[in-house]
Amino acid sequence: MRKTPVRIALWLLLLAVPVAAQQRVTSVEGITEYKLDNGLRVLLFPDQSKPTVTVNITYLVGSAQEAYGETGMAHLLEHLQFKGTPRHGNIPQELTEHGARTNATTWLDRTNHFETLQASDSNLQWALGLEADRMVNSFIAKKDLDSEMTVVRNEFERGENDPGSVLEERVLSTAFLWHNYGHSTIGARSDIENVPIDRLQAFYHRYYQPDNAVLLVAGRFDEPKTLAIVQSLFGAIPKPDRELPKIYTQEPAQDGERSVTLRRTGDIAEVMAGYHVPAGAHADIAPLDMLLQVLADSPSGRLYAALVETKKAARIGGSSYRLRDPGYWLVAADTRKEQSIEDAQRVMLETLDSLSARPVTDAEVARAKAAILKSIELGLNDATRIGLQMSEWIAQGDWRLFFIYRDRIRAVTAADVNRVAQRYLKPSNRTIGVFVPTEKPERSDIPTAPAIDSLVKDYKGDPVVSAGEAFDLSPENIESRVKRIGLANGFEVALLPKKTRGGSVVVSATFRFGDEKSLFGRATDASMAAAMLMRGSTAHTRQQIREELDRLKARANAGGGATQATLQIETVRENLPATLTLMAEILRSPAFPPAEFDSLKQARLASIEESRAEPEAIAANEFERHLNPYTKGDVRYRETLDEEIADLKAATVEKARQFYQDFYGASNAQLAVVGDFDEAAVMSVVRDRFVTWKSPKPFARVPSVYAAAPAVNRTFETPDKTNAVFIAGINLPMRDDDADYPAMVMANFMFGGGFLNSRLATRLRQKDGLSYGVNSQLQVSSLDKTGMFGARAIYAPQNAAKLEAAFKEELTRVLRDGFSQEELDAARTGWLQGRTVARSQDGPLAGRLATDLYLERTFKRDTDLENKVQALTAAQVNAALRKYVSVDKVSIFKAGDFAK
Repeated sequence: MRKTPVRIALWLLLLAVPVAAQQRVTSVEGITEYKLDNGLRVLLFPDQSKPTVTVNITYLVGSAQEAYGETGMAHLLEHLQFKGTPRHGNIPQELTEHGARTNATTWLDRTNHFETLQASDSNLQWALGLEADRMVNSFIAKKDLDSEMTVVRNEFERGENDPGSVLEERVLSTAFLWHNYGHSTIGARSDIENVPIDRLQAFYHRYYQPDNAVLLVAGRFDEPKTLAIVQSLFGAIPKPDRELPKIYTQEPAQDGERSVTLRRTGDIAEVMAGYHVPAGAHADIAPLDMLLQVLADSPSGRLYAALVETKKAARIGGSSYRLRDPGYWLVAADTRKEQSIEDAQRVMLETLDSLSARPVTDAEVARAKAAILKSIELGLNDATRIGLQMSEWIAQGDWRLFFIYRDRIRAVTAADVNRVAQRYLKPSNRTIGVFVPTEKPERSDIPTAPAIDSLVKDYKGDPVVSAGEAFDLSPENIESRVKRIGLANGFEVALLPKKTRGGSVVVSATFRFGDEKSLFGRATDASMAAAMLMRGSTAHTRQQIREELDRLKARANAGGGATQATLQIETVRENLPATLTLMAEILRSPAFPPAEFDSLKQARLASIEESRAEPEAIAANEFERHLNPYTKGDVRYRETLDEEIADLKAATVEKARQFYQDFYGASNAQLAVVGDFDEAAVMSVVRDRFVTWKSPKPFARVPSVYAAAPAVNRTFETPDKTNAVFIAGINLPMRDDDADYPAMVMANFMFGGGFLNSRLATRLRQKDGLSYGVNSQLQVSSLDKTGMFGARAIYAPQNAAKLEAAFKEELTRVLRDGFSQEELDAARTGWLQGRTVARSQDGPLAGRLATDLYLERTFKRDTDLENKVQALTAAQVNAALRKYVSVDKVSIFKAGDFAK
């Protein structure tokens, strides 16, 4: 008798689960909700257009649920759920072997874990099994807490390096006197360091249960089979008999302006103004978000006009905290040393307080509405993207709030925006960096969160968007579908048509110019010329360009650097020709408005000046300069931060314009289109708008040159920075078609790649608890025999000696003992699956097609590389690593507050 294959038997067993074990709740725009008997809510969002599947589980627990002494507990548990279960002993290893793109995040009202994998029955079964298992069976052991606590503390220290983030925390803690929204999600340092394991375990068992979670599966999968797997794996978890504590604390109406001052080292000052606002489910949130866009957008915002255009500030921005309970809304501005923070604060408050005298107009609302709706509608074209975003709406009370929010945005009027401005943006409801006594305080009574059940009951939403095709992203299939066209004037085109969700399409193009001699000394002019492209053409102002892109539902950008200009577009089928036409105008006829040049210059100066005190910027700059063999003036030269500032100060709009006139054209260009498009319409625009654009000078590629930089070990002091940076590396005489390249790819992947299970991550993070973020990199040229192998880590300054010793020990060990064949086999599986996942991203895929036109390569290169990796032995990998790398030739750069 022939035996039924194991995998078929498993499906038969799963499909035998009674249908009554789960209840179908509702379906909106392609997302269907089910509920299991144990309380788990399940959202299924099938999308056959991409060969990936995403599993995202959201727990309705965050820093808002933490009690006194427990701050940061939810975030600690996010980390500890990667430490394993009896069934999954090495979760990072398993994630790497499955080629997963994965992460976890914690916020005020929720925690989520997700994996995006190559779509297959076995991968989906594994991912769902992992999440079901670690929901209730994670070790949460004392030994893991001891090692991971220092990693989380290192993450806390990294956040302490950013004064802007710290200031925002201080504003929130001042605004919220009683509600836990005033607590930072990462927690207090003392709580992170001292939390008892029994309290952490009790918190885990209380909140990480099926009745407090929402599971979402998005991408390519079979819905009935998946529901059966979910029922089998998650349905077996019993519903807990405890009652979850409810948050009953309500923040009272603020009764006067509050102020907070932060004093730390740094070069950039900042002022914030924030206000209490309703819960995310409240109808007023939509007009409040529109108000934020009207005020804080660049360049159309009122604050931009009042502060940046007048040179009273270098940058402006804003945030809207959409939360389960009444949340927060704030705006901010940065000023450089030569600008007055007092003037910026005064103008900011005048702009905010003048809304009653200068109400928001219909035109401003229309502009803001187009921008917000564009982002929402493009997001709906990507099941993975929207699947992960759903965690935020689930945390607010229900996933359908996303669609209700979109509908509310559509309906917002100028009257609505002006009403909420008057209701919430009162001085007595404001927290800022000064205190101003008020004789007759006014108060804003924040409405309670509405009843979610009645709000979402019977909600249907818009019709489901077109699903697209199930596209095979193997190199062979891509190559069979690509059409390459060589046009006059040296312009090359690659077309990859496919049906996509919502008719989405992307474009990537590169325009190459100049040579080593003609570009000498003009790097800053080139950078500024490229940055000015989107700031106005002869036919459209910067704001008009923004509005036209919003109308076309397009994300698009033109930029570049010293040797090339680039173009990226994301839009939908029917709008691609018009978007291409607009971007051709931007590239061919930039206006170089002097006022825009001045604001760009100020923003860039502020950014560089801010980085002069940052360990990451200092260490990276010095590291790159050491490995860089070029002299000042060469376009390949890496300037010091002070040189960058000096060159920027000397930059003029005339120099940028002259650079554009000397070099820009399309005589050496490659353009690729991937997605749903009309070939004839696209090629008509390409021929009319790009092929006719001739370059003024001949192009000759600027080569990269290998130089064996001497090994050094250098330390840089960055006072008052609680997080330090470690960078190490060595130059390589290698090209990506060399025989040793595949072996070096896998050596790098096992040494510092993968997800938390590489040699470096296992030692520095998992075992020693020294670093939150550690990895290695391999960068190899496709045209010149030059590259770099290196590693980076963040850590506490007091652990500098331990971290450097651990890095050297691990590199010495792998060079001495090598990788095992078993280690290589496991890593290779994950690396290969990760390649497929990478090809599922249309934007990078288009960029790859355009680059391959220039390199005269096809996707046979992928097949060849993957076949070579498949055939590798551990001996070959170890021999290649020993050939190119030795501990005594590696240069090390460290930056941090070591003296303290």
